[in-house]
Amino acid sequence: MSSLFTPEAASLKPRDADAHAVVAHRRERRAQWHIAFLLVFVLGPIVVYPLVRLVLLSLTGAHGLSFDAYASFFGNPDTRGVIATTLWILCVSAGLASVLGVALAAILFFKPFPGARLVTRFLELFVAFPSFLVAFTLIFLYGSEGSVSIGLQRLFHLQAPPLDFLFGMGGVILAEVVFYAPFVVRPTLAAFALLDMRLIEAARSLGANTRMVAVRVILPLAWPGIAAGTILCFLLTFNEFGILLVLGSAHLVTLPVAIYSAATVDLDLPTAAAGAVVMLAMSLSLYAFYRRVNRRSQGGARHGR
Repeated sequence: MSSLFTPEAASLKPRDADAHAVVAHRRERRAQWHIAFLLVFVLGPIVVYPLVRLVLLSLTGAHGLSFDAYASFFGNPDTRGVIATTLWILCVSAGLASVLGVALAAILFFKPFPGARLVTRFLELFVAFPSFLVAFTLIFLYGSEGSVSIGLQRLFHLQAPPLDFLFGMGGVILAEVVFYAPFVVRPTLAAFALLDMRLIEAARSLGANTRMVAVRVILPLAWPGIAAGTILCFLLTFNEFGILLVLGSAHLVTLPVAIYSAATVDLDLPTAAAGAVVMLAMSLSLYAFYRRVNRRSQGGARHGR
């Protein structure tokens, strides 16, 4: 036993600690170099440089630094209508998509049916589809020359196709609801999975009906996760462009379409850049709000565990 505590054996511990410290320091330095490499050679040319150029372009005038592009953007009498249209479509589309997503998640989780797991997998796969593909699918189905519209016309012997609403606000809202509802389903399912089912059973044993259990037990506990999914849906819907480009009419001009028109049709790049910076600031605000709510939901989940 005395051989285990010789001075030579005792001296190994500080040496091992120093060796581990050196290795840890090298790993930290290597990680810092990796981060620097990503910032300089990956994020720099792909993200940082375009954003800096965008901001500088919006602040560039005929005689150097100027806010004329922002004055032109906000001074345009059509800008207020464009922003109002954008916010209206955003609130209606994202609101309906959020309600539909939460309802689907509640059915899949609390009222499972044969094939519910397959539906969940399909919704997860649906998220990977491009948005304009959903728009074209709706055209092929419910457009004036779509299969459903032609079928109804022949079935009821109508003179004209009965469905003619896609190319406008109705079609844009329908396509965005269909496309972005699955983005709410997954976070809501994750929030439901963290619920303590004993609380729900206790509420039911005390005589609470389904509505009371949903309002007073499930929603307060799962609200952070539902809110995070809803905010994410608003963020993605706000930045939507493909559906608007396919289904938007000439009278339906939103902020992304106005920026695109200013850059490609009017060739007014500073004004387009100013609008893009405004839209970027709004998107980053929504994203910061999403991060805060998502962090709170994750903190609540860890606390629940």
